[in-house]
Amino acid sequence: MAARAKGPKSITVGGHLSADAALRGAVAPHPLKIGARAKRRVRASAKRIREAVAAGEWVYGVTTGFGSNADIQVDEKNAAVLQRNLLVSHAFGDGEPFDDDVVRLALLLRIHALAQGYSGVREETLAALIALYEKDVLAVVPCRGSVGASGDLAPLSFLALPLIGEGKARLGGRTYQSRTALKKAGLAPVTLSFKEGLALVNGMQITLAVALFALAEAELLVRTADVCAALTAEALAARSESFDARLHEVRRHAGQGITAAHIRKVIQGSKLIDVEHGVIPGKRRAPQDAYGVRCAPQVHGAVHDGLGFVRDTLSAEIDAVTDNPLVFDDDILAGGNFHGEPVALAADHLKLCIHELGSVSERRTATLVDRHMNEGLPSYLTPKRGLHSGFMIPQYVAAAHVSESKTLCFPASADSIPTGSNIEDHVSMGPIAARRAREVAGLVTTVLAIELMAAAQAVDLRSQRPGRRAQAVVDLVRTVVPRRVDDEPWDDALARVKALVSSGQIAKAAGV
Repeated sequence: MAARAKGPKSITVGGHLSADAALRGAVAPHPLKIGARAKRRVRASAKRIREAVAAGEWVYGVTTGFGSNADIQVDEKNAAVLQRNLLVSHAFGDGEPFDDDVVRLALLLRIHALAQGYSGVREETLAALIALYEKDVLAVVPCRGSVGASGDLAPLSFLALPLIGEGKARLGGRTYQSRTALKKAGLAPVTLSFKEGLALVNGMQITLAVALFALAEAELLVRTADVCAALTAEALAARSESFDARLHEVRRHAGQGITAAHIRKVIQGSKLIDVEHGVIPGKRRAPQDAYGVRCAPQVHGAVHDGLGFVRDTLSAEIDAVTDNPLVFDDDILAGGNFHGEPVALAADHLKLCIHELGSVSERRTATLVDRHMNEGLPSYLTPKRGLHSGFMIPQYVAAAHVSESKTLCFPASADSIPTGSNIEDHVSMGPIAARRAREVAGLVTTVLAIELMAAAQAVDLRSQRPGRRAQAVVDLVRTVVPRRVDDEPWDDALARVKALVSSGQIAKAAGV
């Protein structure tokens, strides 16, 4: 009897959801479960909203208009119209649509936030959202248009449109009108009740989704950068004392120790590190290496620590309840949990951390190609100096990417343009910070790939051999890019090495 194929593992929402589990749910839809306690909270909060309406309470966004229109009372019979109008009026944006994986993750995060049971959303509405996720009916969401004030109002409105049969949605890689996509998926539009439209659009789940992807990319990049630094240290016959554990223990920053340990691991057994003779015949070596190598633990280590802060912040935001007002056992409280400042500041720090990896990597590449700095290697790493340019232009490309990355590092959260007739008088601009973090990650991926290509070339030009793990990295690079002897077209060499970086194969080959 053939074994039954196992489907994806279910994800529980409404309690704690880890960043890793959330990202797993972004790649493909998973069955979602709501715990019994969360279900009770969902029922209780929806009941409390109904009681408030029946009692004629003045509740923001339930029996009133929104934003600066909160002074206008809305009749109970217009509740559904009010909530629908909120979605269709706020779904206004610009730019290319977010990728499906970002939209899928944002939908999962929004379901998780509502399932916490403080939003007043009915069980049937939450079930309909879960059905959208599980059937992979994904809204078409433009990437620009949110200031991160009352959360991602515009993009979250787009995210919710398929629920009510409005807007456009993607299904199976194709784009349809939402009603068509719902029909193909065996689903039907929902009529919203009190507060449900407001609950769907208040929050930072679009920004959070983008930031989580950027964080995952950054965590891979910092480990890859550690490998790059180790390989360049091999190529330059660097001194191992810069990576001695005793130095880093007394600095007392955990990340610094992590990078130093990674470098020690990669260079272990090297015949190049600490070479005193034969690197430059007849010339005594300088007693210390350039900062790009010598201070790699200090620079990369600060990034390791910075990413820890970002992960902690984003992990807290995953489990956060971010709409307004919020429903408690005996109170309905209006506040500002939707404001994006925590995520904005984290995303701004994230892009700066990623940038620094590229900044110092480019300097190591510059050292590798400079015959005045590279401990006896040929100029531009070409065996035929003068006739051939070797790795001259790759360093130019790395420099251009680092310069572009710098322009993206201005903190978006430092800016604020009031919206909503000055009711929203301070906004976070977090969505811009998160999108730019991913842009910087893309640029730095290229910069690290260039360092890998140059360092592998330099190691191959040495007569001594590197450590076993460093050689494994060189061998991996050689599977996609041959050693460069003569100037030939580069073709897609860079793209192939970038793919090794993005797939995690470089870090895996080095064992870090």
